[in-house]
Amino acid sequence: MAVNCSALSENLLESELFGYERGSFTGADRRKLGKFEIADGGTLFLDEVATITPAMQVKLLNVLQERAFQRVGGERDIEVDVRILAATNMDLATLTANGMFRNDLYYRLNVFPIEIPPLRDRREDIPLLVELFLDRLRGLYAKEIHAAHSVVMDAFLNYPWPGNVRELENLIERMMILCPNDVIRVTDLPQGFKDNIHNALHLEGIPAEAKLYETLAMIEQAMIERALKMSDNVQAHAAALLGIGKSGLNQKIKKYNLEVGSKH
Repeated sequence: MAVNCSALSENLLESELFGYERGSFTGADRRKLGKFEIADGGTLFLDEVATITPAMQVKLLNVLQERAFQRVGGERDIEVDVRILAATNMDLATLTANGMFRNDLYYRLNVFPIEIPPLRDRREDIPLLVELFLDRLRGLYAKEIHAAHSVVMDAFLNYPWPGNVRELENLIERMMILCPNDVIRVTDLPQGFKDNIHNALHLEGIPAEAKLYETLAMIEQAMIERALKMSDNVQAHAAALLGIGKSGLNQKIKKYNLEVGSKH
């Protein structure tokens, strides 16, 4: 059984966890079993456990210590054998040190901690997660998007993902809805990701003694080549990435005698 603690008020969370007796409050026209009672002999998952109020922390602690509880409005102790899994994206140790989470409840929950690093610290998982989300969403949206372009994947690998896996999943779903091709390309990405890629355009190995006009020309040529590669030689898209007009890009392609495909 799973309960999202952050989605419920204190009173609703108490009723959800412990159940209630008929007539215990207005609208309680029947007995309701709580998640602890239903999960007896199994596992109860408490998501966002750091958000529960101090009063609920006391009640949760009592259940964990006594392995028994009373329904709201009840007078009989109900014994249960439930394994508790708790998750939070907050630092419980810090909250406990600051007096925002009960010390005794923290140690009750912290018997076997498993820390999942943020996505930015396990970037090797990103290609696997992209593949997983594409597989999962193809059937839902009846689309045949099967991969992300290598340049897009590079952008994913270099992005800090402040929203972690959920942010990646939401982005892939957005691309599944909007992308007109079978591969997610740079031009399909939201503007924030395009800016991230644009800022990543850079050159290495420019000799320190290079003249200014020569260096600028080298940078300009390299950026054009990079933008064309990122756009699969679609010149309109490459021009948009570079922030110039298509005619201006054509002139620069001729200036540097660049070889491009037939795409426009």
